[in-house]
Amino acid sequence: MAFGKVASPLPKAQALRDLLEGLLGRQVELLTGGPMVDPAGPGGAVVAEYVSDVLGLHALIVLDVPAAAHFGASLALMPAGVSQEDARQGELSDTLFEATGEVLNVCAALFNLEGAPHLRLGSVHAPNAGLPADVEPWVMAYVARLDVTVDVQGYGAGAMSVLIVP
Repeated sequence: MAFGKVASPLPKAQALRDLLEGLLGRQVELLTGGPMVDPAGPGGAVVAEYVSDVLGLHALIVLDVPAAAHFGASLALMPAGVSQEDARQGELSDTLFEATGEVLNVCAALFNLEGAPHLRLGSVHAPNAGLPADVEPWVMAYVARLDVTVDVQGYGAGAMSVLIVP
């Protein structure tokens, strides 16, 4: 009998779009086949860890700064200019980082399907912050992943990667 970790399911693009639209209260256009979001790239990225009840790492969501800024500003009902300025600067304000964390917390629902381990949001790493040794190798790995370009109506577009850690 094998005692390996039970894999979490990779969310479908439709489920991701529906969750974001419901949460943000805006139309969200989602295009699959986007770039892999690289936290080591220009501007960095927000990296969210999703862990099981025994704190095992099961999934990651990686947002480039524009996506994080647009998610955070739209959730907080801030003017689009705020997120667009952060996206242009390649930096995320504390307020937008906190609001983005709320979006990422709700995104845990994408992984919590019947028969899969219960996942919750663990740590959220700010752009250009170092990543833990158990997280960093997975971000750009060729594992089950969904790389998308996401455009929040009235705010703008960014890139998002959702991946399952085997």
